[in-house]
Amino acid sequence: MTRLTTTRLTTTRRLQAVAAAVVISAGTLAGTLAATAPAAQAAPGAHCATPRLAAGWYGENQARLQQLIDEYGACNPYRPNRAKPVAVFDWDNTVVKNDVGDATMFWLLRNGRIRQPAAGDWSTTSRHLTPAAARALADACGTLARPGAPLPTGTAEGADCADEVNAVYGTAATRTGAAAFAGWDHRTTEPAYAWLPQLMQGWTAREIRGFAAAARTENLAAPVGTKQQVGTGTATGWVRYYDQQKDLIGGLQKAGFDVWISSASPQPVVEVWAQGVGVGADHVIGIRNTTSRGGKFTAHLQGCGSVKDGADTVITYIDGKRCWINKEIFGVRGAAAEKVQPAARRQVFAAGDSDTDISFLRDATALRLVVNRNKNELMCRAYDNSDGKWIVNPMFIEPKKQKATPYPCATTGYVDHDGTPGPVRRGDASVIPDQTDSVY
Repeated sequence: MTRLTTTRLTTTRRLQAVAAAVVISAGTLAGTLAATAPAAQAAPGAHCATPRLAAGWYGENQARLQQLIDEYGACNPYRPNRAKPVAVFDWDNTVVKNDVGDATMFWLLRNGRIRQPAAGDWSTTSRHLTPAAARALADACGTLARPGAPLPTGTAEGADCADEVNAVYGTAATRTGAAAFAGWDHRTTEPAYAWLPQLMQGWTAREIRGFAAAARTENLAAPVGTKQQVGTGTATGWVRYYDQQKDLIGGLQKAGFDVWISSASPQPVVEVWAQGVGVGADHVIGIRNTTSRGGKFTAHLQGCGSVKDGADTVITYIDGKRCWINKEIFGVRGAAAEKVQPAARRQVFAAGDSDTDISFLRDATALRLVVNRNKNELMCRAYDNSDGKWIVNPMFIEPKKQKATPYPCATTGYVDHDGTPGPVRRGDASVIPDQTDSVY
């Protein structure tokens, strides 16, 4: 009886061991299959939910953007323990409708916050300002304020000064039509854009943020289409966030992307506006002033790459944007920051609306979103779409009509460093043919 019981027990244990082995083998096989299955087929755990983008996009753009999130987001385990994928957005007319730099300039003029330059010499405000523009500004602003003091550009007495400043800033020419700027590299800076932060000399970043916040409140509250008086003329008086871009930025962040803003508006101004889409000041790259004792802005700008601080020649503009992105996001220092980096040290996604965004858009490795504002070089490259990574969307508010004539890609769509126009070329140097505007 004891022997029989022992035998039965032994048999039972052997059967249990065999069953356990089968379970282990099945688990191992399942694990192997899961490990070798395509990442796109892997079901995310209950702790991970891929964000879904809201509607409101042109054509297949929503699907392409969702595909980007699905492929590179945190719920996709195809590359475990990877660094966050980087996404970079331009700001003005890409994330918002209208220009926050313009909105701030108009506020500064209306509220008398631009200071009289030292000795009334306007040439000290920009190394690229022409003698004709310096004279026109001195004549218009005269002795309205002592050097270093704010000019009363918001009053009837200072309206002439406001008009001249606004003309130089907005048209890069004096009111009489004389060129206001000369001698700049057309691929690394735009002197009229740079002039706005240079005119902020004498204020601290905190004070500028206060001015920008006041302008933001006014422009968001103003009805669409509002005009405001600046000097004796009128200017755009409203700004709106694009709901679709706000949703995209939030979706990318939830999916684990490292989202940045790169703008050719002043750093503290963009910091204020970027808060509205959940991007912190430490993820904003705008035009940056040098500072004097006490943190007050000077009329000089920080440099990038091989250009030293105060040289005023490399702002967040075309190739300058590439330099600043490489420097601030990817930690590339010195002249190397001016160059295209290996794919692993570049953004996977970029969004822009203007020729100023060309270089950092081209650097994006997975997808490039273009908001169509009829800019020649940008639209030539986007419509050519030689690598299949470009998508085009009309402006979300007040989209532009179809451009009546093709973009002059084969002749004058590109602007060289010295300002000379020429054909737009692909990476292999072949010329892009003229392109018809088809997304509007």
